[in-house]
Amino acid sequence: MKAAVFKEVGRPLVLESRPDPVPRRDEVVIKVGRCGICSSDLHMTAGHVVTFPGDSVLGHEYAGEVVEVGADVRSLKIGDRITALPMAGCGACAECLRGFPLACASMRPMMSGYAQYALAAERWAVKLPSSLSLADGALIEPLASSLRGVVMADLRAGAHVVVLGAGTIGLGAIFWANRLGAKRILAIARTERQRDLALHMGATHFLLQGEGLKQRVSAALDGPPAAVFECIGAPGALGLAAELVAPRGTVVALGQCLLPDSVNPFLAGMKSIVVKFSAAYELRDFETATDAMDRGAVEPRTMVSETIALDSLPATFEQLRHSPRGTKILVDPSLAPPPVLTAATGSA
Repeated sequence: MKAAVFKEVGRPLVLESRPDPVPRRDEVVIKVGRCGICSSDLHMTAGHVVTFPGDSVLGHEYAGEVVEVGADVRSLKIGDRITALPMAGCGACAECLRGFPLACASMRPMMSGYAQYALAAERWAVKLPSSLSLADGALIEPLASSLRGVVMADLRAGAHVVVLGAGTIGLGAIFWANRLGAKRILAIARTERQRDLALHMGATHFLLQGEGLKQRVSAALDGPPAAVFECIGAPGALGLAAELVAPRGTVVALGQCLLPDSVNPFLAGMKSIVVKFSAAYELRDFETATDAMDRGAVEPRTMVSETIALDSLPATFEQLRHSPRGTKILVDPSLAPPPVLTAATGSA
């Protein structure tokens, strides 16, 4: 199979021919239909605090069609269209029984969606209903990540909330806050680029970062927000969230900053705020996200700005390191590679 491989920091992804994956007894092989490019892949290949191992095939926002099943697989069959948590646990420990394999002591990553074929564990897979496309299936993972964070805030009906950041996770947080009963949802971003999309996903207000932000937030919401969802993932965002939230309010860190960040304990303590951290998702978050789209939630589809061939991934990946390009770019390994222009003729 063809795969885009991360070799080392400072080097673009490399297209290689790799052996087709072979499933364990409890795994299936899928033909990858779509895989989203996640900003965490960019950050974790840039030489920051956490870096993927060299010679890795990345890609964890995937959906595809089952083409081979392991000997013990019973609930999935060839031809099923699925998405899956990009990790697997033992299935028997307390965290696995809660549906949270990320915390399993035997957790193994299954992130290989930047390829023509990938493995998925039966226990952590979710079938896609006929109403959903494979592109929809690739959105389930980021939607599930946002959902877990919003649920952690324990929002009351009619709550006023702030979402810091209008990337994929921030847009997902807006979507779920709206569906879970928030009355006013204020999105805050550094540029106007995502304003319309944030409003489409359910935001009632939109502000740019800058001078007097705390006062502008309070004016828009008639007071400070009950919850702030930090979806920026950059140093300083956590402290800003703590500054903006109401006394006894809740801050949920969804941005997963790879560098140290801080909150002033004295100021946070004076307000008696609660700060929670969320990474990834539980199986039920995948199921809830799938069900929401199956029931007609079409807003997330507007996050998909472009679909590219696997051959275009290395160049696109490097471009995204330096400048934003749309919101969610999906990779379709079945797409033909783009034509190559010759220097002599300027034609393919």
